[in-house]
Amino acid sequence: MHKSPHTKKAKTRITKNVRAQDLPVVLVHRLPAFNLLFKSRLHNHFTLLHPPLDSPDSVHSFLSRHAASIRALVAVGSTPVKSQILDLLPALEIVVCSSAGIDHVELSECRRRGLLVTSAGNAFSEDVADYSVALLIDVLRRVSAGNRFVRAGLWPQHGSYPLGSTLVGKRVGIVGLGSIGSEIAKRLPAFGCSIAYTSRKKKSGVSYPFFENVHDLAADSNVLIVCCALTNQTRHMINKDVMMALGKKGVIVNVGRGALIDEKELVQSLLRGEIGGAGLDVYENEPHVPEELFKLDNVVLSRHVAVMTLNLSKHCRM
Repeated sequence: MHKSPHTKKAKTRITKNVRAQDLPVVLVHRLPAFNLLFKSRLHNHFTLLHPPLDSPDSVHSFLSRHAASIRALVAVGSTPVKSQILDLLPALEIVVCSSAGIDHVELSECRRRGLLVTSAGNAFSEDVADYSVALLIDVLRRVSAGNRFVRAGLWPQHGSYPLGSTLVGKRVGIVGLGSIGSEIAKRLPAFGCSIAYTSRKKKSGVSYPFFENVHDLAADSNVLIVCCALTNQTRHMINKDVMMALGKKGVIVNVGRGALIDEKELVQSLLRGEIGGAGLDVYENEPHVPEELFKLDNVVLSRHVAVMTLNLSKHCRM
């Protein structure tokens, strides 16, 4: 895990050979899969607490009971870490984010309280890059749509199925050439794709064509893969104008944050056939996904799991 430069360092130490009641108490906020993947490695070092998720009142009551002992908070996925939660945890020393992004954490409040904030950094960049390519292949080659077609028993009745598009020759625009974007860029040339990108600034030592804004990148691309950080400046950066510039055959893949795309405009553009398809692992109001997308065969949906593999815990060091 990597430390945010915006926060002070807290002194939380992994301990060995101590009594269970003396282990540091860690609050794991959301996602049971975390317990499955990490408990075997952590239970000798920490006491793990999981708040109930059935109602805000039950969470508040749970945190109030354990507040004095909780020294670390693990925020899984995009779980919000705001002042309302922090107010209930006076003994807290560190906030650990399981994702590379920390946009869901109220950094100014953590800074004020002297809390250390860490993120996954580039620990999972290769896994997310693999998933991005998988989403793109699925959308272009209609893999999931074909799977549904066969499982529904439609092959004997209808025979042929609409063909997909090849990856060879596709111009892929990467929005955010950070750790994840760079890993994506390494993979796609093997499929015959060319790469261009936009970022906050041009990267030194990078030969891919650079575009100063996402609109111009979209106009020169067949595919946009969105993997940058969510900030006030990047929120809804993929708007209607960008989608129109991408064009009717264009595909958008998003493994960054849902709010990087104007989701309402994306839905309408897909329904009107103004873009060719989308592969989405993130959404603007998770876990809620626009229902209009469910019946579209040119859209592939997953539940914010690009980072998740059975090997996940091996990437983490304690």
